[in-house]
Amino acid sequence: VRWMMYWIVFAIFMATETFTDIFISWFPFYYEIKMAFVIWLLSPYTRGASLLYRKVVHPTLSRKEQEIDTYLVQARERSYETMVRFGKKGLNIAATAAVRAAAKSQGALAGRLRSFSMQDLRALPDEA
Repeated sequence: VRWMMYWIVFAIFMATETFTDIFISWFPFYYEIKMAFVIWLLSPYTRGASLLYRKVVHPTLSRKEQEIDTYLVQARERSYETMVRFGKKGLNIAATAAVRAAAKSQGALAGRLRSFSMQDLRALPDEA
């Protein structure tokens, strides 16, 4: 549980860090403060990740639980509809390509068979 709390808090930190680096990386000792913060999160003595998770992350997630569940249901429904739509398009493309290839190869096969004369076919050895 402790590691789960750490990785959740660390993931949130990494996501926000992407944007904060752009705006406040000029701040003196920014990188040192950031490194000290990660050590504070990780340290078993300070239990910073557990503290932040219990005081900030968990209450926020609990308040937004209904919204999160609604978004997950919507995402599941949309992903199914999207997969069906792409599947249909893919099958249509494959069927069209197969029909075109069959039409081209049929013409080539007919032309190849026309090039044989009856004498060429009689010259083939009979297998009795």
